[in-house]
Amino acid sequence: MKITDLLSEQVVRVNLPGTTKAEIIDAVYEKVGGFSKKEAAEIVEAVFETMKDVLARAEKIKISGFGNFIVRDKKSRVGRNPQTGEEIEISARRVLTFRPSQVLKNALNNSIEGVTPEPATGASSGEQG
Repeated sequence: MKITDLLSEQVVRVNLPGTTKAEIIDAVYEKVGGFSKKEAAEIVEAVFETMKDVLARAEKIKISGFGNFIVRDKKSRVGRNPQTGEEIEISARRVLTFRPSQVLKNALNNSIEGVTPEPATGASSGEQG
């Protein structure tokens, strides 16, 4: 079973604004089978812990059919306080970005009822609608 299958089914099943780790554990427990709920929780925790360790080393995580997690270094820069207009220095920092795969993008677009997904080619037929 692919991770996109687990997650797409999980999103449909849960009617909350987001999905919690406990709900992911439940989905793994129900879908994979052969594990106790405690073992499913340990597996999910191990996956998240491994991902956190890799990202802490500023390494990229590539999950086929899902996407890439990339740590980027941002330089310090001058910004403004929107209330006072005062210039302030925004310190250098690392940020985490996520780039979804085309498979995940297609799964997201296909999950919206009544919406026809755009072609993946990016080609235009020249017609305007």
